Amino acid sequence: MALIEVRDLVKEYVLTTKKTGLRGSLQSLFFPDKRRVHGVDGISFDIESGEIVGYIGPNGAGKSTTIKMLTGILHPTSGTIRINGISPQKDRKAVVSQLGVVFGQRTQLYWDLRLGESFELLKRIYRIDDETFRMNLNTMADVLGIDKLVDTPVRQLSLGQRMKGDLAAAVLHSPSILFLDEPTIGLDVESKHAVRDFIREINRQRGTTVVLTTHDLDDVEQLCERLIVVSGGKVVEDGPLRTIVGRLAPFRVLELQLERAAANLQHSKAEILRQDGLRVSYRFDRNLVTAAELIADLSQRLPIQDLKVKEPDIEDAIRELYRGNVAYG
Repeated sequence: MALIEVRDLVKEYVLTTKKTGLRGSLQSLFFPDKRRVHGVDGISFDIESGEIVGYIGPNGAGKSTTIKMLTGILHPTSGTIRINGISPQKDRKAVVSQLGVVFGQRTQLYWDLRLGESFELLKRIYRIDDETFRMNLNTMADVLGIDKLVDTPVRQLSLGQRMKGDLAAAVLHSPSILFLDEPTIGLDVESKHAVRDFIREINRQRGTTVVLTTHDLDDVEQLCERLIVVSGGKVVEDGPLRTIVGRLAPFRVLELQLERAAANLQHSKAEILRQDGLRVSYRFDRNLVTAAELIADLSQRLPIQDLKVKEPDIEDAIRELYRGNVAYG
């Protein structure tokens, strides 16, 4: 049994359309035009214990709605969710005890309390025993440097410091699953690095399962081995990161450093992207020719001194998905 099981998940909303003009306003008052829209439209997936999964998609794709249903905040219109075998809608208290949640634009910390006092309050809410609380705070001190902030009022924390506080607060009760919704939004480079290190460490040390929604593709590339991509409320891709990127962005780049000038640089299965003196870059489709084949062909007639193969850019692949330029079978 997977740790997270989602089957045929649907969330409908009713939208009311208002008409313009006096007559239209009166008609809208007594006979409003209503239509049903699907925020989530038949989503299914499994997530195993210990995975770090990127759950991504364009704005309005249904990412946050899915997370809110997984955590029991929203109820689905239809479909089933099981978190470690338990429905978050039927027994939210049992599920919440297993979850840590961080929303990048919201905080669970208490604005007028010191950060340490916020932690103490959460300790009582989650009924965390003294030993576990102390052990987890020590871990957060090692990973996030949180011990330097505990005496600072939450309202005086910078955005990056507050995010560290939110991450620490989310794992105080030792959850088995961590939902992170845009955890690096608005953060500087150093703070983003600290957040990513935290996610890797909590996954490595405790086997915590992480579901990450983000628009920052660096987060995805550095943390996730698996992607679930949603668009229009449906899952359109689900698989290993590199497999998806390689299929959606099959082009790779071969960069050559030549020992001396050569007369014929052309190749029938590769396009010359640029030439700068003795540096030449080729763009090729891995479905037509492998890097090894291209290098073997070119080395027979070019004086190659050094070379480098650049893998496809994750940003190119995701951009194609978001533009809707990919056909789904």
